Amino acid sequence: MIDLDAYFDRIGYAGPREPTLEVLRALQALHPAAIPFENLDVLLGRGIDLAPAEIDAKLIGARRGGYCFEQNSLFSRVLSALGFELEGLLGRVVWMAPPDAPTPPRTHMALKVMVEGEAWLADVGFGGAVLTAPLRWMMDEAQPTPHEDYRLRDLGHEVLLETRLDDWTPVYRLGRDPAFPVDYELANWFTSAHKDSKFRKLLTVAVTRPEARYALLNNRLTVRPVGGPAERRVLSVDEMEDALGGIFGLPVERDWRETLEWAAELGA
Repeated sequence: MIDLDAYFDRIGYAGPREPTLEVLRALQALHPAAIPFENLDVLLGRGIDLAPAEIDAKLIGARRGGYCFEQNSLFSRVLSALGFELEGLLGRVVWMAPPDAPTPPRTHMALKVMVEGEAWLADVGFGGAVLTAPLRWMMDEAQPTPHEDYRLRDLGHEVLLETRLDDWTPVYRLGRDPAFPVDYELANWFTSAHKDSKFRKLLTVAVTRPEARYALLNNRLTVRPVGGPAERRVLSVDEMEDALGGIFGLPVERDWRETLEWAAELGA
C-alpha cells in the first residue's frame, strides 16, 4: 500500500494517474528533484529498514532522502499502485571505477517497467548520475534525457548502463534476472553495515533539478549546470548544514553535526 496523495505532494505532481509513458516520464523527472539521495542514517549508525511503512515515514513523512533500495522500493510501489507492470533488478556499480577494479557486488536496485508492451529502465536512486527520464530497453543506441545522454549495452548475462560525459562512462551493470525482496535485504545489509561499503566511509548527498545536478561528497559541493561546466567548492561545517537544508531540502538535525565534522575532516 502507498499513500499516493502524500507521495505526489512530496514530489510536486498533480497530473494523471494512469500507467502511461507520459506519467512514467513525469514521475522519473520529479522524484530525483524532490527526494535527495543521501546516506546520513548509515553514517549515524541508525541502519536502513526496507519495510514499506518505514521508507514512507522517512522519505515522505519526514521529508528525508535515502539511497537506492529506499528510493526505488518507494518508486516501485507507486508505479504498481498506478497499474504499471514492473520487476526489480540488481546491478553492480562501476561508476568512476578503474577498468581493472575487482568485480563489485550487486548492490544497486533498478526497475524494468512495462508500458504498452515495451520495456523501459526506470531508476530514481543513483545519486549524482540518476536518470531524469526512463530509457527504452534497447541496446547500443544513445538516448537523450533532460541532462546527459545514456545508452544500454548488451554484455550477455548483464546489461551495462553508460552515460555520455566527455566520453561514454560506465554507470552500472544490471543482471537480467528479476530480483526478489530477500535479494534486496541481503544487498541492503552489505551496503549499510559491511565495513567495506563505501557508504560507511563517506558522506554523499545528491539532488537533480531541471537546471543542474547538485552533489555533496564529504565537504565538497559540486554543481553541474545543464550544458555548462561543473562548479566545485569546499564547504565549512556550517556551510554543509546550510547546503543540506537549502540546496538539498533536508530537515537538518542537531545530532548530524558530529558526522558532518567527521566528513569535513575526511575531505580536507
